[in-house]
Amino acid sequence: MNRTIMERVRSMLNMAKLPKLFWGEAVNTACYLMNRSPSVPLNFEVPERLWTGKDPTYSHLRVFGCSSYAHVSKELRQKLDARTIPCIFVGYGNEEFGYRLWDPKEKRVFRSRDVLFHEDLTIEDIEKPTMSRKSNEGVQVSNEVPEEDKVHEDNSEAEEDEETEESAGQGETQSTPSDTDDGSSSQMVPTVRRSERGHIPSTRYTSSEYLLLTEDGEPESFQEAVSHKDKEKWLIAMQDELESLQKNQTYEIVELPKGKKALRNKWVFKLKKDANGQVVKHKARLVVKGFQQKKGIDFDEIFAPVVKMTSIRIILGLAASMNLELEQMDVKTFLHGDLKEEIYMQQPEGFENSNDNFVCKLSKSLYGLKQAPRQWNKKFDSCMKSQGYKKTTADECVYIKKLPDGTFIALLLYVDDMLIVGKDAVKINQLKKELSKSFDMKDLGPAQ
Repeated sequence: MNRTIMERVRSMLNMAKLPKLFWGEAVNTACYLMNRSPSVPLNFEVPERLWTGKDPTYSHLRVFGCSSYAHVSKELRQKLDARTIPCIFVGYGNEEFGYRLWDPKEKRVFRSRDVLFHEDLTIEDIEKPTMSRKSNEGVQVSNEVPEEDKVHEDNSEAEEDEETEESAGQGETQSTPSDTDDGSSSQMVPTVRRSERGHIPSTRYTSSEYLLLTEDGEPESFQEAVSHKDKEKWLIAMQDELESLQKNQTYEIVELPKGKKALRNKWVFKLKKDANGQVVKHKARLVVKGFQQKKGIDFDEIFAPVVKMTSIRIILGLAASMNLELEQMDVKTFLHGDLKEEIYMQQPEGFENSNDNFVCKLSKSLYGLKQAPRQWNKKFDSCMKSQGYKKTTADECVYIKKLPDGTFIALLLYVDDMLIVGKDAVKINQLKKELSKSFDMKDLGPAQ
């Protein structure tokens, strides 16, 4: 086994053009890949599957030693700083998040989840521009230097020809840099050898692949929807959305006051699919173009928390170890947050009244408004507190209620998606009913 690992390590370092000091990272990566590959002694079973009982995933695997760019979060950079760090991929995080990356500039290994990979490039492609730039800075070379370099770079046959010429022309002398100097010695600077490795353009995103990404049957605009092959289904989806908005009393049709401006909106279309990729629903959303809002006039504060990934992992771990029930719910429309600002919106495209001066006066938050997530979060928080739930100090989107029998129910909120965990299924169903009384909810059943 040791021999097999070292053979892979040697090959990985060689292909990645990495020095031997990366042997430890290569060993870890080799073991990581071997544990996820079919094994002959195990009758071609995958060790990872036998150990955990779950099929390993392979979508995150990358070429060892490839060039990559790690995103720098806003908190760690200033306005004009680079948004990415050029680095080298050297391994996986195992139990910890992200990829292991080597920063050639800072000479350190760090982890990151937000990484762009160039799997056809190596460390040589990162260092080459730096080397050529340094070699051209502050160097003055006389005309004889390129000629001398050219002689030394010839192949062995050229060297033999040179010796023949020297023996044939005994009377001729060859000038050297010291002979041509007038008092000051010039130092010959050899040019840096440039890599002859050609750059192969990335083929990750070909035109045909872009077509596959976009050819999903989802219209990009209202005009596309009404000329689509599923025109009737999209019209029904838009009508359902408007009925939901009217039922929720999201807006009222009024005449636009003088001095006021109505925000534009657009229809957003989405195909809802099941686990097998089959279309189960055509969904349409009316979205305000919130980028037209002005701070201090149309909104003030916009921050809205979401549950942390750490909290989700902790709750899932507790559910697995304590054999807890795990249920999912979501809000059909999180348009329940009341607005304190006076905001007007143009009438939905395709459903306008004849009078152009009439607009929609929003009384509740709508998708696209900058303050919509915040207003929804405030209303949901008030509802949960009325049910006796308390927010944890570590995460504002984790609500917990202790029950008389010593158990608990926890609810995790991510915008309008909810994960409910508890021992008593009856108590969980009671919470679902209470939430459905306050909001237009959809019960997704057990978490998958």
